[in-house]
Amino acid sequence: MLESMERILKEGRNCWRILPAARTAFLIDGASYFDAFFRSALKAEKSILITGWDIDSRTRLFPENEREGFPAILSEFLLALAKRKKKLQIHILGWDFAAIYVFERELFPVFRLPWKRHRRIHFYLDGKHPLGGSQHQKVIVIDDSIAFVGGMDLTKGRWDTPDHQVYNPRRVDPNGKLYGPFHDVQMAVDGEAARALGDLVRARWHRARGKVIRPPEKPGSDPWPAELAPALRDIRVALVRTEPAYNGRGAVKEVETLYVDSFAAAREFIYMENQYLSSFSIGEALAENLRKEKGPEIVLVLRAGSEWLEETTMGVFRAKLLARIREADVHGRLKVYYPTAPGIDGRGINVHSKLMVVDDTFVRVGSSNLSNRSMAVDAECDLAFESSGQERIEKTIGEFRTSLLCEHLGVRSEEFHGTFAAEGSLIKAVEKLRGGSRTLVPFPKEELSWTSDLLPDTTIDPIEPIDPEKLLYEFMPEEVSRKGPRKLLRFVILLLVLIGLAAAWQWTPLKELVNLDTISAAGKYLHSTGMAPVIVLAGYVIGSLIMFPVTIMIVATAFMFGPVSGFFYSLFGCLLAAVVTYGIGWLLGRKVVSRLAGSRLNRLSRRLARHGVLVVTTARILPVAPFTIVNLAAGASHIRFYEYVLGTLIGMTPGITAATIFERQLEAAIRQPDIESLAALGVIAALIVGAVLIVKSRFFASRGEEG
Repeated sequence: MLESMERILKEGRNCWRILPAARTAFLIDGASYFDAFFRSALKAEKSILITGWDIDSRTRLFPENEREGFPAILSEFLLALAKRKKKLQIHILGWDFAAIYVFERELFPVFRLPWKRHRRIHFYLDGKHPLGGSQHQKVIVIDDSIAFVGGMDLTKGRWDTPDHQVYNPRRVDPNGKLYGPFHDVQMAVDGEAARALGDLVRARWHRARGKVIRPPEKPGSDPWPAELAPALRDIRVALVRTEPAYNGRGAVKEVETLYVDSFAAAREFIYMENQYLSSFSIGEALAENLRKEKGPEIVLVLRAGSEWLEETTMGVFRAKLLARIREADVHGRLKVYYPTAPGIDGRGINVHSKLMVVDDTFVRVGSSNLSNRSMAVDAECDLAFESSGQERIEKTIGEFRTSLLCEHLGVRSEEFHGTFAAEGSLIKAVEKLRGGSRTLVPFPKEELSWTSDLLPDTTIDPIEPIDPEKLLYEFMPEEVSRKGPRKLLRFVILLLVLIGLAAAWQWTPLKELVNLDTISAAGKYLHSTGMAPVIVLAGYVIGSLIMFPVTIMIVATAFMFGPVSGFFYSLFGCLLAAVVTYGIGWLLGRKVVSRLAGSRLNRLSRRLARHGVLVVTTARILPVAPFTIVNLAAGASHIRFYEYVLGTLIGMTPGITAATIFERQLEAAIRQPDIESLAALGVIAALIVGAVLIVKSRFFASRGEEG
């Protein structure tokens, strides 16, 4: 295969930089990655940089409670490191997440509680992204001497071993709940590649925080773990990014370009594992390959059986794209699978990896999903390298690909090597070896329901940063007004003013004032005035007008007034704010934005008239846009007011319930973990889950029957 591929990686086109790494290693599944991070961090002297989509202070790095005298819990481990190493600075940059993830995320980082216990531990939530985007890079750099890049965050639900047992008592989340098998891959590099990744994280910190982190001086010790055997030595590694256009910076689309370039260069096979498959450009590039009379085999390993909300959004987009790709497979060179194991009962292993191997001469591992947003909207970082004619590199890439397939198929590497050599085809080898209790299962052909046309693809999985004006398209009336331009201009100016106020809040010291001390003091003061209800409701209205994050207002209300009062204050505050901003949108003119509508949008408008409650509920549950913009857009549309209010009530209640009750009890259980607090936490968690399931099953089922 040495001559099968042309050189793919090109600086300035499909990668940022190509730099030497003295050592590289593949870390398959969370147990190996978390262990490598732990052992590397033990050797840190000057700097630990952590950035990710989600970082949970309660993450357990290893199953036992203590290892080498250090605790297993992430925040406690980093605190112990900072206390013992007097020159160590730890910077942690997470994503300032959307309200949709309230059930999945630790809310305490909003107030920095777990990270404020040492002056050399610095934590910040990165909100410097275009509308609809996120910080999705998963990078850790230690002393600029070793770096980890891949699909895994230091958060709950990631730890697992390659055997992926259906029941593993060591696989529990911070609340003590068992979670299912989880598959992911990370890559480790050192040398100049690691230093460049340190520069990348420091640049992100500066953009998000406005402060400079100085690079560490060269440490005296080598933080590469002795237990981590390098897969390769002395190679050149490419750093590949997605950076959305934002705040005067141009867009970087190296991730997308490299995918397309590597597809075009493939000759024998393309092997990919990914969490999602919804990218228009990826789908078209794969389809183009499959239409050729002679081209590479394509083997995709995807995730099946994710949670209901994800299945009804990204799952629908995957089904659409798979249908188009399969239609292009006129020569039978495509196979799509999901991995499973005994006892999973039809649900697959949770595939969270984002990797690609081409002809055993090229490999990439990183954070980028095969989704539109990973190509242009979310910040991403991948690593890649190619063999460049070196047999030792090709052999290592082949061994990596084989180890992944053996894990999924439940076979030994010798058996796979022999079958692959005999068949001369990756697809034929997989087909011959699969079928055991641990195996790869053909991905089913999914039927598309009426909701597939209703879901706004380019809002949930956008192909470019979301323009607030274009969000109005999803709420577009059918009528066309000839008197719209002036009102449209007023509307756009209002949106820009609101966004400017939101930006002012992000860039000024106001954000630093949000902490438990100031919130508690404010709560006591409001209680003393006797005007708490009026002040709180007014605060929600004013907050929505300046686009202050509604999630923080809800959590702050819970901390001020407790779970019961906090729930009702938050619910009525959100409803009142929604009604006021809806009214502003209505006063600006229901017909204003219709001039922007085409035939497709008018068809969508008719669906809105029929399914108004469902659409508003979806807009509240899904992170499609900020609270205020959804309200203004709805007011400018023809959605019936009572449907708007009902959809808001249904869509906001689960998140408010979780933020005001569940997190309140969770705080009590953590601060005073007695039997009463833990029991209350368990009961409330069960009630919340039950309520969500009832709303989901009854409301969405009835709407499905209506369609």
